[in-house]
Amino acid sequence: MDDLAGFLRTRRSRVDPAAVGIPADSRRRVEGLRREEVAHLSGVSVDYYVRLEQGRATQPSEQVLDALARVFGLDGTERGHLHRLARQRRRAKAPSGRVRPELLRVLGLVADSPALIMNHRLDVLAGNRLAGLLYGRPMPGLNTARHIFLEEAERGLYADWEKCTLDVVGHLRLATGKYPEDPRLASLVGELAMGSERFRHLWARADVRARTHGRKAYRHPLIGLLELHQENFALPDESGMELLVLSAAPGGPAEDGLRLLAGLGADGGDARPAAENARVRE
Repeated sequence: MDDLAGFLRTRRSRVDPAAVGIPADSRRRVEGLRREEVAHLSGVSVDYYVRLEQGRATQPSEQVLDALARVFGLDGTERGHLHRLARQRRRAKAPSGRVRPELLRVLGLVADSPALIMNHRLDVLAGNRLAGLLYGRPMPGLNTARHIFLEEAERGLYADWEKCTLDVVGHLRLATGKYPEDPRLASLVGELAMGSERFRHLWARADVRARTHGRKAYRHPLIGLLELHQENFALPDESGMELLVLSAAPGGPAEDGLRLLAGLGADGGDARPAAENARVRE
């Protein structure tokens, strides 16, 4: 899936030599830093760093990882990902897909905003009625990564499609670092790589992202543009699940749009959250 060696190589290629005090050299043929430069800046031997990039050195110390993170200018999310990759011999078991009944009750209380529960693979395990109306399909069985890359790339539901693809790939990269032996996650990544050139390009960059909140814009075929705010709430117990709520600013056009959206389904459908028997098969 993902490994320390590959992540180090991509991060090394991103560093501007001038930013770390290395003079410009017209004869430089590598993109970013040379291996020996990374070794010098991080305080390790060249041989040891080469072995790290070749996957022949295992279990680097916390001090070495912190030094590499400093040289590469990693943010908090990238730094955490680096440490997880270095500790992949301690395999984390992928969490189950069971959604507790109490969570479904909470989801049902969110009446005026689209809300859904997702796992680390971006499978939608449950969604309220407004979420189903926004996406125009039943929530159970929807995988938003597959939806964005393979189903909606040309249809226009995601107004910020290119930014959404960055968020999705960054999330999946984080997930592969946490659950490197999850076969369903590996299968999803393979499917997306086979079906989307955009995904292949972004996956090769090895960027990681932790999306916790921000603007999310949709173009609904009947309602038009809905500029919403997304909040991601990580659920406890190492479940790997998140509750996502898409809200509208009070008094704005998006709030009116959500009212119109709710009216589309007023004559039919069950207002209770939909879930695939509250479980996704492993």
